[in-house]
Amino acid sequence: MSDVAGTGSKHLAEGDERRFVTLGRISGAHGIQGWVKVHSETSPRENIIEYSPWELRWPGRCEQRKVKAGRRQGKVVIAKLEACNDRSAAEALIGAEIVIPRSRLPETTAPGEYYWVDLEGLQVRTIDGVELGRIDHLFETGANDVIVVQGERERLVPYIWEQVVHEVDLDAGVMLVDWDPDF
Repeated sequence: MSDVAGTGSKHLAEGDERRFVTLGRISGAHGIQGWVKVHSETSPRENIIEYSPWELRWPGRCEQRKVKAGRRQGKVVIAKLEACNDRSAAEALIGAEIVIPRSRLPETTAPGEYYWVDLEGLQVRTIDGVELGRIDHLFETGANDVIVVQGERERLVPYIWEQVVHEVDLDAGVMLVDWDPDF
């Protein structure tokens, strides 16, 4: 599964041209020259730098910033954003979600490769035609990604292409899985 959008991706508005994908968030300030620490949900982490400009969102507020520079540093990414020239300006950005329009992500090409944001909301059916519910979100584990299906109850279904997930029809809004509905 393509993991550019990562575990936190979500729809923020309807329609392809109006859907946004969360790529990460600003988690701290780095140094005194306005650099920020970024928790990135892209794979690899430093790819988040390539999606400039970023739309930064907080509850009730958003603004767009271009990335002037950035790099991976240990488990985080650090970035220098336009109009962020000192530690106080960097601290003011802490907590912002970094989002971009879905249309800016490259198209997936491999079978079974989808952005999480494209799978969220799909109806999940077993190969025997039993409706399990809709995909609420996905998360990653060390072994494989997991689909969280909300229906009459919550189900955790491993995203294992061809073994469990047999078909994804984005146009019809359906995912077909080989899964025991009692599990």
